[in-house]
Amino acid sequence: MSRPNEDVRRKARSDYVFRRFTLSTIAAAYGVSQTTVGRWKKAAKADGDDWDKARTAHVIAGEGVEAVVSTVVEDFMIQAQSILDEIKNGDHTVREKVDMLVSLSDAMTKMAASAKRFAPKVSELGVAQDVMGKLLDFVKEEFPHHAETILEIIEPFAERLAEIYTT
Repeated sequence: MSRPNEDVRRKARSDYVFRRFTLSTIAAAYGVSQTTVGRWKKAAKADGDDWDKARTAHVIAGEGVEAVVSTVVEDFMIQAQSILDEIKNGDHTVREKVDMLVSLSDAMTKMAASAKRFAPKVSELGVAQDVMGKLLDFVKEEFPHHAETILEIIEPFAERLAEIYTT
């Protein structure tokens, strides 16, 4: 008979691998801390059971590489939205905001290029992001006095691109 803690670990692994729950969701579901779930995951990896590899293998087997790439792109876009929120609401100079947008645009372009190699369906999003990056660079170099205006336009436009190309 297994101990209750072992049963919870087994269920946590199952939820992580097969249901793609986050560590925080698993922690809340089983009444343990996120740190505890993270330790279980790390210990399992040290014992040769890599939860992340198992999760990816399960997704590829069930949904294919495009689903994995789409999930990665979706997660990236969520992070990009957080950065856009910080740019919009944070205490930054206009110059810092433009620099942050240019860096984000560069990262988005690289993400899209990587995704394109694995899932051609995602390439349209890459082209759209590349155009957005080139627009940001152009405004920064040629029309710096329009930086605030481009910020007002680019933020909702980036959201629209994500909606158009990830659905």
